[in-house]
Amino acid sequence: METNKQTDFSKDAMCINESDKKHPWWYDIKYLIVGIIFGITFVKAEIVSWFRIQEMFRLESFHMYGVIGTGVVIGVISVQIIKRFKIKTIYKEDIVIANKTFNKGQIYGGLIFGLGWAITGACPGPLFAQIGAGFTVVAVTFLSAIAGTWFYGLIKDKLPH
Repeated sequence: METNKQTDFSKDAMCINESDKKHPWWYDIKYLIVGIIFGITFVKAEIVSWFRIQEMFRLESFHMYGVIGTGVVIGVISVQIIKRFKIKTIYKEDIVIANKTFNKGQIYGGLIFGLGWAITGACPGPLFAQIGAGFTVVAVTFLSAIAGTWFYGLIKDKLPH
């Protein structure tokens, strides 16, 4: 008997990958709307402000640390709620949070990421909001982020993981 991947909820079942499903083109508009709201929120909260980011790295303002710290706290609380109440996906699948192993490559990557963030005044998420807000020079940072990601993919097997 053949089983349907979407209804087989055994212990070994993996989450359903929405990108594997076929939907009409307008189905993804909800993601565009959420992205626009997210971008507007970033701009209004000054999270994408180059000056705010520089203030953070110069230890001159608590603004960005407050935003990042709030995100971390909400993330920790959310994960604890998911684990404690055994919350499932909308497809009634168990949410499994895999244990992570630490390696020195994370230190190097974090330092490179932080250095790039400090120099450019942008991290990957807000790049779109910065471009949308009219800071077109950020397109150089955006293209550099794409090139860096591509380069990492090219050499990742040779790096210490």
